[in-house]
Amino acid sequence: MDVRLSPEQRALREAAARLVDDLAPKTVAELDDTARAAKLDTALAGSGWRELRAPADGGRPLASAVETAIVAEELGRGAADAAFLGPTLAADLRRRAGAPDAAPGAAPETVLLRPDLSGLAVAEDGDTRCSGVAVDAQGATSALALARAGDGDGYDLVAVPVAGGAPGRDLTRPIAALDAAPLAPPPGARRRLGPADIDAWSALALALTCADLVGTMRGAVRLACSYAAVRQQYGVTIGAFQSVQHMLADAFVSAEGSTSIALHAAWAADTLPAAEALDAAAVAKAYCARAARAVCETAVQVHGGIGNTWECFAHVHLRRAFLSTQVLGDVGTNLERVVAHRGLGGVHDGLR
Repeated sequence: MDVRLSPEQRALREAAARLVDDLAPKTVAELDDTARAAKLDTALAGSGWRELRAPADGGRPLASAVETAIVAEELGRGAADAAFLGPTLAADLRRRAGAPDAAPGAAPETVLLRPDLSGLAVAEDGDTRCSGVAVDAQGATSALALARAGDGDGYDLVAVPVAGGAPGRDLTRPIAALDAAPLAPPPGARRRLGPADIDAWSALALALTCADLVGTMRGAVRLACSYAAVRQQYGVTIGAFQSVQHMLADAFVSAEGSTSIALHAAWAADTLPAAEALDAAAVAKAYCARAARAVCETAVQVHGGIGNTWECFAHVHLRRAFLSTQVLGDVGTNLERVVAHRGLGGVHDGLR
């Protein structure tokens, strides 16, 4: 694996960074600025980045998982409050099922996960309704899930209606809890999804949540460093205190380590067999999720007393990390996947 980004990938990162720097919220109060949020959503939709995993010629995605992860990381860095993860994963599911892309200008689509967010929601044979949680549901009108085929041979792609979402733990990406929502097959789906398809999609989903966690850590470290450079105690900036320097250095190292393993997971999603890609993604998710909580809590701590107030932006990064940690499983869930895949024991049944 070559960890160097190509010139095109560097340009993509720069473009995503500019979008975040221009339109993402900088304060908690800006989360209520609907005009700003609408501009960000319009710009993200116009960029075409939500369709990076839609099919190109030959059925392969338009962009690699690494390039998709680059965008996810930058959006995470700025705590961007516009849908990306949900629509991107929905586009990839459609591609794997041979379903046509969503109509141009249509509302964003997302995915329906199990109530505990550990994997895609699955309706059993004969069920006409499905329950779960639609993640990253800003502006979404439908969410994709799976229905187990009656003959036991794979899964059919189905859609459930979503009537918007509400902010939960993450203030930047609303979720919608659906209870017994009616199912409808997306028009044009030409093939069933087998276990390998689900594993490959899940590897991509985990890789993108890792990228979001890396970006969230980068944003939290940057926020804490900026504060430490200006906040004064005893006549000097707190960044001059060795204890604060050690905290920030440890946070930076954790973020950098997470960058490497998350990039490997994104590379593996397109390169390795599905089971191996899922294993690599589970390792990355366990590492990044554990690191992200510590890094974001460090950012809160560096801010001192103000870090525990609503007005301090540090908790926005922490809340975002909490949701990304839960999507497709937390540290323990993904360690169990690794143990099961490598034949070391364990009884976890994967993502299906």
